[in-house]
Amino acid sequence: MPFVTVKLTREGTEPGVDRTTAAQKAEIYKGISQVLFDVLGKPPEWTWVVVEEVEMEDWGWGGMPVAEYRNKLAAQGSASKKPQEDGTSN
Repeated sequence: MPFVTVKLTREGTEPGVDRTTAAQKAEIYKGISQVLFDVLGKPPEWTWVVVEEVEMEDWGWGGMPVAEYRNKLAAQGSASKKPQEDGTSN
């Protein structure tokens, strides 16, 4: 009997929504159950899926709060993707 835990940062994916919606969670349950059936042959009715939402300030990555780390990656990504005159990236 598979037991899967999915941890997500608590944040919305749509304006005005501050967390994963019930409909999104239902799709997660369905999708994970389907993958376990497709890969391992485990019937969906045997699969348990738990979604845990973690507050943004309770999640760290790369030695800093996740929001700060994301900002750092975004800044680095935009700087490294600037095309050079020969068409290549930095």
